Amino acid sequence: MDRKTNISKAGLGWLLKMAWRDGKASWKKLMLFMASIVLGIAALVSIQSFSDNLKRNIASQSKSLMGSDFKIDSDKAPTDSLVAIMDSLGGFDSREISFASMVAFPNQEGSKLAQVRGIEGDFPFYGAMETEPVTAASTYQEQGTALVDATLMLQFGLKVGDTIKIGNATLPIGGALKSIAGSNSLSSSIAPPVVIPYSYIEASGLVQTGSRLDYEFYFVAKPETDLELLNESLGDRLHAIDADLDIHTTTSERLGRRYDNFGKFLNLVAFIALLLGCVGIASAVHIYIKEKLRSIAILKCLGATKKQTFLIYLLQIGFVGLVSGFIGTLVGLLLQQLFPLILQGLLPVEVQIAFVPTAIYSGILLGVFMSILFALYPLIGTIYTSPLQTLRIEENNNSKSIKAGLLVLVAIFSFIFLFAYWLLKDITFAFAFLIGIIVTFLILGGIAHGFMKAIKKFFPHSWGFVARTSMLNLYRPKNQTLVLVMTIGVGTFLISTLFFSKNLLLAQASIERKANSANMILLDIQNEQTDQVASLITDKAYPLVDNIPIVTMRIHSIDGKTVNEIREDRTSTIRRWVLSHEFRVTYRNTLMASETLQSGTFTPEVTSTDLVPISVSDNFVEDTQVAVGDNITFNVQGVLINTVVGSIRSVDWSTMQPNFTVLFPRGVLENAPQFRVITTYVPNEQASAILQQELVTKFPNVSILDLRQILNVVEKLLDKIGWIINFMAFFSILTGIIVLIGAVRTSKHQRIRESVLLRTLGAKSSQILKMIALEYTYLGIIGSLTGILLSLVSSQLLALWIFETPFTPSIIPFVVLFPLITLLVVGIGLANSRSVIKNTPLEVLRKENN
Repeated sequence: MDRKTNISKAGLGWLLKMAWRDGKASWKKLMLFMASIVLGIAALVSIQSFSDNLKRNIASQSKSLMGSDFKIDSDKAPTDSLVAIMDSLGGFDSREISFASMVAFPNQEGSKLAQVRGIEGDFPFYGAMETEPVTAASTYQEQGTALVDATLMLQFGLKVGDTIKIGNATLPIGGALKSIAGSNSLSSSIAPPVVIPYSYIEASGLVQTGSRLDYEFYFVAKPETDLELLNESLGDRLHAIDADLDIHTTTSERLGRRYDNFGKFLNLVAFIALLLGCVGIASAVHIYIKEKLRSIAILKCLGATKKQTFLIYLLQIGFVGLVSGFIGTLVGLLLQQLFPLILQGLLPVEVQIAFVPTAIYSGILLGVFMSILFALYPLIGTIYTSPLQTLRIEENNNSKSIKAGLLVLVAIFSFIFLFAYWLLKDITFAFAFLIGIIVTFLILGGIAHGFMKAIKKFFPHSWGFVARTSMLNLYRPKNQTLVLVMTIGVGTFLISTLFFSKNLLLAQASIERKANSANMILLDIQNEQTDQVASLITDKAYPLVDNIPIVTMRIHSIDGKTVNEIREDRTSTIRRWVLSHEFRVTYRNTLMASETLQSGTFTPEVTSTDLVPISVSDNFVEDTQVAVGDNITFNVQGVLINTVVGSIRSVDWSTMQPNFTVLFPRGVLENAPQFRVITTYVPNEQASAILQQELVTKFPNVSILDLRQILNVVEKLLDKIGWIINFMAFFSILTGIIVLIGAVRTSKHQRIRESVLLRTLGAKSSQILKMIALEYTYLGIIGSLTGILLSLVSSQLLALWIFETPFTPSIIPFVVLFPLITLLVVGIGLANSRSVIKNTPLEVLRKENN
């Protein structure tokens, strides 16, 4: 009695001592538990820490990214109103005109699409324009030279002193441009920057009808200037005259959000790896506690209370979670050092890595919290273990245990939802993520359960001994079929979904290699040049795929309400960008293959221009809040045209051809000021270079988009992003393997006695191996095949709702992933059964009892 009293009154010290002693004896089993959560924590901490570092670096370098405190930009020449506003601010400190144009190198007989930037003043005011030689940055305006992108100079074998031809202007090259505010690696890959003095823009002769010009005016603010207040006070006035004000902080925040979205996606991938590890925790603790039921019953016989036995194992799991969180955090902090190397060329700033306290704290606390949370369900069994179980072990399914288990499940799902919301900052996406996780687990669990029921009902009694016994093992008492199928299925599902998602991204950027599919687009062709450009192409026997007229216009009013009235109406849901946007529209009498009529009637041609029926794209409808029958008045360079929405089209914007939000019928815009876009197909890179050289020489104002070059850049970018996604998926794969090893290893202890019994009854080692191999083959096939099929469904939904592109499944997951995972499952199962085969039955039983 005294012994019982002492135990029941024992405090925290005794509980810690018991937890330590019991855990020390089972440390090998707990090691797999630790490994399954370490990788998930490492992935989360590395992504979270690097994302915080990136945002901090972008914020600290915001002025250098813009080159000034704030800027005012417009896509048309400054009006008197805009000049008056800038004068009220003390006048601009520097100005720039930029546009995309073909540039030629007479000495090298080459040409390239470039972003020409004509700058006046001492821009940039923050950071530095890096050039080689260094003095070129400060002398190019005075000496009238051009600064050419360093990579472009290397590509064409250019050197300082060579000449560059931009339209009608020819300048000597004063230096190689290494970096400048306002340019990034992706845009520079497609159209590398070329900086020239502002005064040479007019001399180039490239400012013509249809030219897409950006006018930017840079300002250095006084120290006492409140930039946020300035932005707020001038925003509406500038929008009314088709201009915009950007301050360095909002620009950096916008840039930070762009990279933050990618970080959120990677965080979700890491979180799924962590959830996968938590499935392993629940499985491992479930088996672990089952093996401890007799020890728990003995403790209760000696006077230990329900609370004490529960706390002993809760402290064990909590300590393991703490160690796992600490190790995972340490690994994550080391991993983030690799990210600047992996993301080289994708980042807007040079990232200085520093330790982020929030990431460290959250990693350690998450390890403890998730370990305890996912271990609670099996730990509840310790509370309801009876002292009678010292004599016999039986399953405990009383109503209190079931109610407690349901409460734990509610807590787990609540945590998943809250954590997803914290990562995504969107309650709808967080809820969708939770539903996706629940549905995936329910389907996998339902398939595993249904498979076991089907075997039991339709058991093949006519099969041979080995095949029959291996099948029976799938629903024997204490089987691991459910856990293993769910673990294998979730891992396969995640990996396959990531693979299909990457293919969807690449498919959007792919170009069909067909003779009638354009791979070169010629822009800004003036009307009088159209026939000559077309003849140059057809003379070389290249097809004239498209010859598209383009007219620029702005919205004047929607349903009788002018754009200024809409701007002042705070209740209006019309997107503000459409009110100041210069639309490039075309006219034709047919729909293209990339267009599908959604509603209304498409009008191919009209004879009256009083009220013109137009066709608009579905995204235009969403942003302008119009429907079929609504009136829109357009301003075509001073001439007002009244139109009515006659039809709405869905447009496949992923196709590599010019698409338009607004489409006019024939008979309206033929006499309006316009320019042309011509597309053609050129068979190879050499032919493309020759054609570009001739076009630039004869028509310097024409810009040429070589889709081969653009797609190469995009594919390299997507490959890099895909590599990062695969890198993060590696954590899920490795976690899945560890969880699988743990689940198979724990199931090994449940089957050793039956294997020994079979050997005692005369079964050969080869027969037992075949039984084990067949059983794990069944599990591998069910789990991996279900995971791949589920990923097909999820990828179809992603293609439909997110990427908005047709989904064509790849056969790779079926021919590579499916057999590999199945073989992996079989290999782990056989490796864990070696002791049963190598040793005699008596040795195995003695070893297990010890």
